[in-house]
Amino acid sequence: MFRRREPVPFAFVAEADRFRSNVTPPPPESLSKTQIAARSLVGLTVVAGLVGSLLFGMPALQPSQVPAKSQQSEASEGR
Repeated sequence: MFRRREPVPFAFVAEADRFRSNVTPPPPESLSKTQIAARSLVGLTVVAGLVGSLLFGMPALQPSQVPAKSQQSEASEGR
């Protein structure tokens, strides 16, 4: 009813682990002064945005004094 299957040779997997390419990748291109300036400007913009959000967000994180009168709607004052 059930037949045994023949083993599948996986020699190609073992050969793939040993495969070495004889093609060397091209050397990385050096960045021009314009590209370096652009990347620096983007980095400075990101850092300035993070610092600015921290400076503007710090007052919101400070515990403030509780107001003397609690905030309620005018509709609930007559009750």
